[in-house]
Amino acid sequence: MKVVFIGDIVGNVGRDAVKRLLPWLKDKYQPHIVIANGENAAGGRGINAAITRELFEWGVHGITMGNHTWDNRDIFEFIDSEPRMVRPANLPPGTPGTGSAVIKVGNKELAIVNLIGRTFLPPADCPFRTADDLLDELRRKHKCILVDFHAEATSEKIAMGWHLDGKASLVVGTHTHVQTNDERILPEGTAYVTDAGMTGPRDGVLGMDRTTVIRKFITGLPARFQVAETKWILSGVFVDIDEATGKAVKVQTIRVDEDSWIPS
Repeated sequence: MKVVFIGDIVGNVGRDAVKRLLPWLKDKYQPHIVIANGENAAGGRGINAAITRELFEWGVHGITMGNHTWDNRDIFEFIDSEPRMVRPANLPPGTPGTGSAVIKVGNKELAIVNLIGRTFLPPADCPFRTADDLLDELRRKHKCILVDFHAEATSEKIAMGWHLDGKASLVVGTHTHVQTNDERILPEGTAYVTDAGMTGPRDGVLGMDRTTVIRKFITGLPARFQVAETKWILSGVFVDIDEATGKAVKVQTIRVDEDSWIPS
């Protein structure tokens, strides 16, 4: 099974990149399933129903979230009825939505799990114990499993990769918006990348207007960040999974910017 994972979509610039490049990505990588992190898709904070529909209409099959899940209150109106969207599974019991789902496209099935880290992020239940419980259950019926670990600290992400080696097909980090150059297949067959990177404004600071961010660093004063209006970059990960075993046979990062992309 071939899967493309699109890193954190940031604002209208990121959405435009997805809309433009999805046909190209599908032609180049021939994915059976496309998953995207959408927690910054609406103005850099959260997601709404209209954007969710757009992403699915363009060809995304599943959406993962993160620490900005609840920033747009519109999400409370649809998250419980949208089976293709997952929020961090290690949030408290009773939280709207679900932390795992099975994405079905034709005769292909991919279980997806969303977790959030605890280092430098708001309090959450233990992602490691939550992962153990969820994957033990999912592995009874599904061999192909993707885990989006939305975390700040690289050490926490790397630890999760090793913790889930042989239990997940792909452990991909999100949240920092900076793609890492460490994609590999771990000894027990789990593909791992510390961070998939960002899909959004290339020339901002993590997708935000750089002038405002620089001013805040210099002055220390509060500032309202806005999504930068610059050329786009699309970042993500491609993984090829042996459906018989659930082990990855290939993993490759994806990085395309507006200046280098040649429309086909």
